[in-house]
Amino acid sequence: MPCDRRQILKGFGAVALATVAGGSSLRTRATAAPALQPRPPVSGGQIHDWHFAAAERPMRLLGPHGPESTVWTYSDTLFPVKRIRLGDTIRARLENSLGEHTAVHWHGVRVPNAMDGVPFLTQPPVMKGESFLYELTPPDPGTFFFHPHCNESGQAGRGMSGVLIVEGDQRRPVDADLLVAYKDWRLAEDGSWLPFETPEGASRAGTYGTVRAVNGVAPATHAVPAGGDIRLRILNVDSTRVIEVGIEGAEAAVIAIDGNATSPFPLETWRMAPAMRIDVLVRAPAPGKNFKVIDYFSAEPWTLGTYEAKGPARSKRPFEPAILYDAGLPRADLRNAERMSFSFSAASGSVAEAAAQWAPDDPLAKILLDGLCVRDTSFWAINKASWASGQQRQLPPPLGLLKAGQSYVFELMNATPHHHPIHLHGHTFEVLSASRLNRPRHFADTVLLQPKERIEIAFVAAPGNWMFHCHVLEHLEYGMMGYLRVA
Repeated sequence: MPCDRRQILKGFGAVALATVAGGSSLRTRATAAPALQPRPPVSGGQIHDWHFAAAERPMRLLGPHGPESTVWTYSDTLFPVKRIRLGDTIRARLENSLGEHTAVHWHGVRVPNAMDGVPFLTQPPVMKGESFLYELTPPDPGTFFFHPHCNESGQAGRGMSGVLIVEGDQRRPVDADLLVAYKDWRLAEDGSWLPFETPEGASRAGTYGTVRAVNGVAPATHAVPAGGDIRLRILNVDSTRVIEVGIEGAEAAVIAIDGNATSPFPLETWRMAPAMRIDVLVRAPAPGKNFKVIDYFSAEPWTLGTYEAKGPARSKRPFEPAILYDAGLPRADLRNAERMSFSFSAASGSVAEAAAQWAPDDPLAKILLDGLCVRDTSFWAINKASWASGQQRQLPPPLGLLKAGQSYVFELMNATPHHHPIHLHGHTFEVLSASRLNRPRHFADTVLLQPKERIEIAFVAAPGNWMFHCHVLEHLEYGMMGYLRVA
């Protein structure tokens, strides 16, 4: 595989690099693809009453004949997939049988602030034996997921997450709609859990899993209709690992990013950090052939799934991936937007800052890393402010005071040598530009800041207290988290 495939996206063909409004010198890819058609109006839908029973359950994560592991899940299945139609209302009652408090955050969904699922900020923590009712009507179709927002590395690490699919974005049907949810498990050979956090991982790129999995199990082979159009919903729900997804053996195009429809472009590769999603339309090959979903960010390419073409071939026809309606999201007024800057860095005087001065195998760095194991230590910061876990009962000041309905352009700057996927709760922002990795201009809720990179995003502020953080879970738990107050 040519090395440049892992480094750049060629998906737009021969397109120019364009600067964004406002005089920025940062770069984004321009696209000549036609605008998507507007989505027709949606009337009121049905109400879904769901029961999430957060509890310990035995499951065999190391194969059907392997040892049992004690997972934490919302139901009797790993990664429950919930499908609703645009306009439907969710009423999900969370009942907590765990030994610690928990909650449900609806990642990427533009929810009312009271339903955002952040203990001590938007709701009381749901303690053992207690329950909480979430009620929301997602305003946008797409691919989302849900997970706890407390002790995330431990709770999500043990399996507490699920997928939410809001249907209603397709102009025409597909032949198959399949899920590819990537996540590592940190397991010993006997099925017991290894520590989800380590000082070395928390102060650097994060602590990686030992067992790579897709949809909770080992990568599998799936049958798909030969010559059919296959929608793959690819999610990175891992705590740490960055993957770079590509398709081998078939024509493929990206049709949505973080659940939001985009003008389709051919997929070469797409770099995905934790919490990021893409929807890809693939034209399946002829009967008897297959295509594969590959992670090229690994030391060696790693297969997430193999898809074998079965049955009689569909009639030959042009590959037309523009199957989605326009996302119809609020768009910032860039001419009148207020500008704010946020620097993501090591905390001043932290072990992360100190250890960065030595090579990874330097004995002094190892002493520093091994000597600090308490979670109240802050390794990371946003604008020099760190969120320590002990502060959750006494909120620190917000990172910024914003006005509801006002347009904002944020400049995000990574001052570290590590990746940071930055997530803003309650909003879908437009990625305007990036200084390193060429991206299309697109809507997202999580954007990957590469080492030493600058990115500009724009959005219209919605009222509430909204978390703003890195989605490498150890990074947020050790300081790279804050909130914005919008009034």
